[in-house]
Amino acid sequence: MARIAIVGVGAIGGALAGLLKAAGDHKITLCTRRPLDVLTVYTPQGEEHVRGSKVTDPSLAQPVDWVIVATKTYDAEGAAAWLPALCAKQAPVAIVQNGVEHRERFAPYMDHEHLLPVVIDCPVERKPDGSVHVRGGTLFKVEDSPLGHEFASLFSATTAKTELVENFATAAWWKLSINCVGALNALTLKPARVLREEPMTELARAMVEECAAVGRAEGAQLETNIADQVMTLYRAHPPEAVNSLLADRLAGRRMEIDARNGVILRRGEKHGIATPLNRMAVTLLKAM
Repeated sequence: MARIAIVGVGAIGGALAGLLKAAGDHKITLCTRRPLDVLTVYTPQGEEHVRGSKVTDPSLAQPVDWVIVATKTYDAEGAAAWLPALCAKQAPVAIVQNGVEHRERFAPYMDHEHLLPVVIDCPVERKPDGSVHVRGGTLFKVEDSPLGHEFASLFSATTAKTELVENFATAAWWKLSINCVGALNALTLKPARVLREEPMTELARAMVEECAAVGRAEGAQLETNIADQVMTLYRAHPPEAVNSLLADRLAGRRMEIDARNGVILRRGEKHGIATPLNRMAVTLLKAM
């Protein structure tokens, strides 16, 4: 049994809370901005009602064994406000966020050895009523390290699977190659089905190729047919599936443009790699 705090109980944070609740042995603390009576998580296995400890004031948080940060990438500073109290006894922090700059975001607040970047594949949506709907299985990718093994053990009694990887850059840039295409959904205000239409498919493929070229320069080992792989995944999505970038735009919320597409521009400039399509997507989404 572990004491686990989840900072950021949106779609991903809610899905993780549901998994840990199903495991049955952990003590869960939900750290949110607003009071939360009960979190309802719908999964393919059934319905979970998470009623763990709930805290809305970082100064009132108690020390835990693990912290899982699942906030939006641009809210690192807000998430970090919880860490002094939650990590008072040197609890490690798992960063379950988009992008490839997990450690960089939290380096000002935590020592490197206490941070664990996590890539997650979990088809999930948070509904307007606050409920979380998980459409499929959950897969984590973490470094093959002592912290990575500890993190995997937290979910060993759940349906989630954890891959321990030697090259985390490969896992992170592979996921970014998928996520960068979501900008097209946000721009068109259309769900997954729009990526099945020509010439949108070719546009998406070209965005993936830009991302992969930068990722390889950053040390990721990405296959030459990665665009084919990504589009195969998108064709397998339910036609009306909504990714988080589109969901945020539809709701009038701030979007994770920098972590999902902006980083491709920045790292591309560093390596002298042109990324015109991702640049256009960033420019248009920021203007909107």
